Amino acid sequence: MVDIHNHVLPNIDDGSKSIDMSISMLEHAFDQGVSDVINTVHFQHPLFPNIDYSIDRFKKIAKSLKSELEKIDISINIHFGAEVFYQNNLLKLIDEPIATLGNGKYMLIEFLPYHIPKSHKKTLFDLKMKGVTPIIAHPERYKLVQNSINIVYDWINAGCVIQIDAGSVIGMLGKMAKKTSRLLIEEGCCHILSSDAHNDSNRNFCIKDAYIYAKTIIGEDADLLVFDHPRAVIKGDDLYF
Repeated sequence: MVDIHNHVLPNIDDGSKSIDMSISMLEHAFDQGVSDVINTVHFQHPLFPNIDYSIDRFKKIAKSLKSELEKIDISINIHFGAEVFYQNNLLKLIDEPIATLGNGKYMLIEFLPYHIPKSHKKTLFDLKMKGVTPIIAHPERYKLVQNSINIVYDWINAGCVIQIDAGSVIGMLGKMAKKTSRLLIEEGCCHILSSDAHNDSNRNFCIKDAYIYAKTIIGEDADLLVFDHPRAVIKGDDLYF
């Protein structure tokens, strides 16, 4: 399985707090069958204003982590990207190496839980026209979507990819997130399942359990959510729905 949304690299944002925690998280991921992860650092989020987004820094941290993982026979490929906090400046970020996934083909975008600006539709459209496909991060956790999933249909019709947190599906992120995530899967409005893992306790990798649940709803099509689609994102291949 491939996990395109997590915060597994240590001491960068609100994710892993130490290399030991990162090792514990990736051991858990490996046991579930995860082969690749994209560490998606919070980008331009108001709660994390002073992050060093240097690719060289991430490579150095990942190299140390990989070295420790090899000692315990854990083989997981670590890729780099970002969870970009929505602002009207997204078009200016498309040349920032860390702000996109899949060699500049995708951008993972998050909104505030209780507010999605009206300007976002034009911004997402402009991104798509520039060749960057928006991936909407965990819409099941947004109040607007929990009230009505109609806006998710709008995003899909505009060419966006929908990523749901595995923790939402199995009830780790609240009743409404659980209910909404399951509805989105039932309606065919989930394209990628990812862990959004932050630590080795209450926000760990749980993608396998979510995948098993998705299979009870959509059968073998659940493979697309954790194998085919996220792999295409890493490679920068197009997705069609």
